[in-house]
Amino acid sequence: MGDRFVMERMAAKGWELGGESSGHIVCGHVQTTGDGVVSALQVLALMMREQKSLPTLLKALEKVPQALVNVRLPAGANPSDVMGSAPLQQAVAALEQELGDEGRVLLRPSGTEPLIRVMVKDVLIWM
Repeated sequence: MGDRFVMERMAAKGWELGGESSGHIVCGHVQTTGDGVVSALQVLALMMREQKSLPTLLKALEKVPQALVNVRLPAGANPSDVMGSAPLQQAVAALEQELGDEGRVLLRPSGTEPLIRVMVKDVLIWM
């Protein structure tokens, strides 16, 4: 996804913590890029403040299944045009309605390849 997109999403939602599946974790109140040392120090600070072990803290996390599909675009296709097309927007809206509050759909153009990344998160996706 990239730290820039993570930071944009964090700012839009008012979040101080963000990350991506590659392992980048951004602590927005401390830095603007994923930094493993800063992330580790933040976890250690939380453990000390809460007086809890890491396994105990991890029990509170809920894992949500996700699927990521890279959709290659035809030669010469403009990713912005494809992303803004009515058929694609209608398909995304229909899927979001089907998922309801249990999931979400995220589309973004690749910054390095002629493709669109489609990620679907859904609590019930694998049941």
